[in-house]
Amino acid sequence: MKNTIPTTLSACATALTCLFPTLTLAQDSPLSLPAQVVLGSEAADQDTRVPLARDTVSGEQISPQSLGANLSETLQRVPGIVAVNRQNYAQDLQISSRGFGARAQFGVRGVRLVQDGIPLTMPDGQGQPSLFDLDGMQRIEVLRGPLTTLYGNASGGIIQGFTDEGAFYPTLENRTAIGPDNLRRSRLRYGGQHGDLNVAANISRLETDGYRDHSETRRDIANLRLGWDIDDASSLTLLINSLDQPETEDPLGLTRAQVREDRRQAVAGTQTFDTRKTVRHNQAGLNYQRRLANDDKITLMVYGGERYVEQFLAFPGGGQFSGGGVIELDRRFGGGELGWQRETQLFGLPVELAAGLTYDYQGEQRNGFVNDFGDKGAQQRDEFNTVDSQDAYLISTWQLDPRWTLTAGLRHSRVEFESEDDYLVDGQDDSGGVDYQKTNPAVGLSYQWNPALTLYAALGQGFETPTFQELAYQQQGSGLNFGLEPSESRNAEIGMKLRHERTRLNLALFHSRVEDEIVTGPNQAVTGRSTFVNAGQSTRRGLELSLEQGFDHGIEAYLAYTLLDARFDSYTTSDGDDLSGKDLPGVPRHSLFAELSWQPPGTGFTTALEAQSLSERFATDDNQARASGYAVFNWRAGYSHEVGNWTVDPFVRVDNIGDKEYIGSLIVNGPGGRYYEPAPDRQWLVGLGLQYQWR
Repeated sequence: MKNTIPTTLSACATALTCLFPTLTLAQDSPLSLPAQVVLGSEAADQDTRVPLARDTVSGEQISPQSLGANLSETLQRVPGIVAVNRQNYAQDLQISSRGFGARAQFGVRGVRLVQDGIPLTMPDGQGQPSLFDLDGMQRIEVLRGPLTTLYGNASGGIIQGFTDEGAFYPTLENRTAIGPDNLRRSRLRYGGQHGDLNVAANISRLETDGYRDHSETRRDIANLRLGWDIDDASSLTLLINSLDQPETEDPLGLTRAQVREDRRQAVAGTQTFDTRKTVRHNQAGLNYQRRLANDDKITLMVYGGERYVEQFLAFPGGGQFSGGGVIELDRRFGGGELGWQRETQLFGLPVELAAGLTYDYQGEQRNGFVNDFGDKGAQQRDEFNTVDSQDAYLISTWQLDPRWTLTAGLRHSRVEFESEDDYLVDGQDDSGGVDYQKTNPAVGLSYQWNPALTLYAALGQGFETPTFQELAYQQQGSGLNFGLEPSESRNAEIGMKLRHERTRLNLALFHSRVEDEIVTGPNQAVTGRSTFVNAGQSTRRGLELSLEQGFDHGIEAYLAYTLLDARFDSYTTSDGDDLSGKDLPGVPRHSLFAELSWQPPGTGFTTALEAQSLSERFATDDNQARASGYAVFNWRAGYSHEVGNWTVDPFVRVDNIGDKEYIGSLIVNGPGGRYYEPAPDRQWLVGLGLQYQWR
């Protein structure tokens, strides 16, 4: 029973299959996939009427003359988003949106990750950005605002990727980049149209000794996309993703004194206990769309996979309730979504309706062992944890008149956590469970002032459960911390979108009030592990601005700026300290990305100068530890040349031109004052792409 995904999905699939014989084919052009209903996934010329903040990063911008391995390389250009590379592949990237997710010490939480309609965020709300197929990405869309809460267990918004189809002519490409610290990344990509079947596949390997000591990494990724135009009314897409990252060394965070002494060092415990992590992740998803005779659309998405994690921490973990210094997780997960869309009229007004049911499951065997100086010792924990998530949603868009559009929706979520304790030698059975339920409404209104300018406003509320990692430990004793409550947010936003000739401008003002903010609590006794508690209230308010301007002679300028005031309104710690009025840790008040690029027409040459800046960030809830603000500049250049069926693309990149020393990321409220993860000094990267096309 432990490893069996409930039969709800198969029942939905069977019911949908029974409908197929009764459908009449519509004589429309072949559909493009995926088709999961997410506001903002429309074509770029239609997004102005959607009342939310939306930024699109095209395939050309995802990895321009860069390593192309990390989502942080791309998301730095999106306002409202802070995406930093920890220089620690054992903990993945650190990504937050409007301050949501800034406290995450591993993975991404508070922001929902989706690729081709298939979630990369687990049912408990934790996601892994390393699973995005950046090598095959056609575009990435980042959505923020009240309406995004209609799409699941997150408060900060959605990052969704859309995989590109393979080229019409069979195409094989290799791209290799090298840099300092024995950094090397090479990928091989193939794409082509074979009758009604479109194939896109890639494999890649990343290897590096790491900027810091004890941070050696090897990451192998493979992705496959098969798109099949079944007929004029239906299409099917199969996606398979695999990641293998063995024995990735973990340098841990540094104290301020250690940063001053040697910013590239790893703490002593990393060698004593050989801190490291192994990750294996395999996932497959199927996305089906069909247009009915009355132009209704139905979609069915099913997915499933497995994830194995083994992590060696920097302590033995041999105490009675410590749970071990080696964590071993063996996870099975899966789910699906059944969706329906209709364009009709209501009260004589054009209306688009979307409704759906989603189900997600996560079953995880969690074991703990003593860390015997880098070897796995005696068992200290044995439990099986499950998450069941069921959601139902209804979204409508009304065209009130040629200028006014009303969007409203409702989503009901139920998330159930259960734990079965099989480690009974300590004389305690810590089995238990908790059930969270919430119905979230959202509404937005847009007004098209003129063909170039649209104004909008939106209201909504969000719901964010604890992740299993946040439930994992109590301050005292063993078992999960089922007393931790979900956080609830109330969100408001007004904004404008301008599209005029070569000028594109987005401006958004937002306000979020959060009840029961989930924050880092007192460290667990003996082990120093992080535990989590609920704060009283917090507020996030701010401004996001993005401006893109084209000029003659292939010159373009881009600016993204965020002003964010995020603070605790009321929060008293378990020690009695009143932190009301303190800034939320990990959240910069100001963030900026600017780029000036030049691509002389007809030359194949391109170059750009980038600027990145973050203001001061606090590392702790009490604001006693902090990282200073910084501004760095990067430069890149590339050249593309075709010779027959071959295309040659050499490129070069220099990051942190001024060789500035700064803190890249923070481990919020990290144990022992080890909050700081230094960013590299001046870095270089050179690469070459080779492509051959059979035509």
